[in-house]
Parts: sequence; structure tokens; C-alpha cells
Amino acid sequence: MKKLLLLTLLFTLSLFANKVIYLSYDKVPQRVVKGEIFSVTIKALSTLKEFEQIDYKLSNSYGLKVLDDFPLREKRGKYYYETFHFLTTKGTVQLPDITATLINTNSNDHESSFLNGAKLNVITLNPKKNFSNVIADSLELVEYKTTSYDNTHNIVIFVATAVNSDIRSMNFENVKKQGIESITESYESSRITYYVVIGKKLENFSFSYFNLKKNKFSLINIPILVNDDSVVTQSDLKPKDQSHKELKIKISAVIAFVAFIFILWRKKYVYLVFMLLPLSYIAYLSTPEKQICIKKGSQLYLLPVQNGTVFETTQSEYYLPKEGKVKGFIKVKLKNEKIGWVKNEDICSH
Repeated sequence: MKKLLLLTLLFTLSLFANKVIYLSYDKVPQRVVKGEIFSVTIKALSTLKEFEQIDYKLSNSYGLKVLDDFPLREKRGKYYYETFHFLTTKGTVQLPDITATLINTNSNDHESSFLNGAKLNVITLNPKKNFSNVIADSLELVEYKTTSYDNTHNIVIFVATAVNSDIRSMNFENVKKQGIESITESYESSRITYYVVIGKKLENFSFSYFNLKKNKFSLINIPILVNDDSVVTQSDLKPKDQSHKELKIKISAVIAFVAFIFILWRKKYVYLVFMLLPLSYIAYLSTPEKQICIKKGSQLYLLPVQNGTVFETTQSEYYLPKEGKVKGFIKVKLKNEKIGWVKNEDICSH
């Protein structure tokens, strides 16, 4: 019996003697919030001075999504600090088991070490109805704009940036329609262009997100200031006057008036041409836009952006009043008084 114990001890010691890589946890959060992006750092120590790389295999995790194909590495002395990022998806979380394999440059041997996945304490939020479903270190409103959607609704478009957030999860209750127009995703910093269709009676669109740094819900407020004449793009949602039509009409009217005074003063009616030109230009600017022909099967967009939200597809060729234009798109008014955008190539050629 003693010989058996001695042999077992010697065998175990020989295994540890031959071990070339050691793993341990360095930083693990005490608790995480469901929907939170968090990081875990492990510490790796190699007994070999020269090796090609360390490969990691993650397995047997539960309640989370792995966000890194490769960990972020920092070398301090003899240790390698490897940081993995995860997204909490359930109310119970089990970190993955981690197998680290050392690739030796001097041989074909692959030496491995194993670290058991730890269980984490998970907090599930109980938010109010204005919760945006965003959990982040910070969420900031960059710009916003409100335009008329139909007779009873407005559409609010805003750009927001977030740090340490799954910003794609953004979602609101009690809105008629909503969606993502553009998104740049990264757990370090993300940016989203989002729209919501709300009732015209609302004077403010307010929503909250959970601030991980402050450990509380933070409120964001968007005042509803309707402006139907500006153009909305992904890069700039602030009101712009694209055509300056009113200014052009006023300048032309001043020129025509000056020409009229000059004609009365000099009594030379040959100068009438200087008054007729600006008057003709005023008449041209004041002429309402003609209806345009939309091809059958054309897509009508909610906003004039590439890969934007399509809310209707034309079933036949028909005509709609032209309301405005922006690069690549024409603004049209539908029969139900809704505003839509159609691509230039979907306009009939005849």
C-alpha cells in the first residue's frame, strides 16, 4: 500500500515537473448585470523562455457570448496577462473552461494547461417602461432631429455613442415603429443612428439606460422640435437649408425693385430687361414641383440613407409629388400624407 502511494506521488510530481505553462485568474468581476459586457483577465506563466505562441480554447460556458477571437495580451515580467471580453445573455453565468496550449518552437510537442470556469453572480434589472435596453459605461446623445411622419405621428432620428455596450440591443416600448439606420459596433466604443416613430402629442422623447459606472439608471431627453424642411443623413442630422429658396426669392425681389426705381428715374424702358429677369427667376422658384413617376417595384425608404429601412414597395408605376431631394434620393409625399424617399435610379426615364 505504501509503495502504491509512493508511486502515485512520484507520478504526480513528475507531471508537475514537466508542466511548462501555468494558468490562474487575475481579474474576475464580483458580479455582472444581465446584458453587460465585461472582461476577465487570466495570468499565464511559461517555464520555457522561447516558444511560438499560446493557443486558447474556451469550452463549457453558459449564459454568455464570447466577444474575442483572441485575447488582448499584456506582458509584465515573466507573466502574460490575457483579457477576454464576454456579453452576459442569461441570469446565470458560467465562465468557460480555458485550455492553454503552448506551441514550442524547438519541438513538435504541444504542452497544455487547464483552468476551470468560475460561476459569476448575475443581477437582472427591473427597469421602468422608458428603458432603452442599453447597459453601458456611458451613453451620449450626439445629435437628433424630428420630422413629420404622417398626420398623427412624428419621426425622431438621433445619433448616440456608447462605451462598453451592446448598443445593438437598443429597443423601446410604446413606439409605433423603430429601427437601426446605421451602426458601428465595438465593445470599447460604438455609434448608432436610430429612429423612432411617436405620437404628435409628445413634447419630449425620454429614455433611460443603465450606467455601469454610476450603478444606476441615467435619463436622456430629446425635445420634440419638428422641422420638415431639412434633410437627414447618417453623418449630419442637424437642420440644414439645402436650397435657400426663400433667400433667393428675397434677393431677386430686391433686384427687381431697384430696377423698377431706376427705370422710373431714367425713364428708359429699355432697362425693363433688368427687372424682368429677376421677376422671371422668382416665378421659376415659386413654381411648385411637378409630380414624378416611380417605377414598379421601387422601394420607398424611411430616411435617405444607404441600406436604410424600407417601409413600402410600389406594386405598380405611379406618380407622386416631389417634395425635395438629397444626393442619390428624392423626397416624395404618399397618398396617405406620409413622407418617403426613393432612389434616383427608381425614377421613370420617360
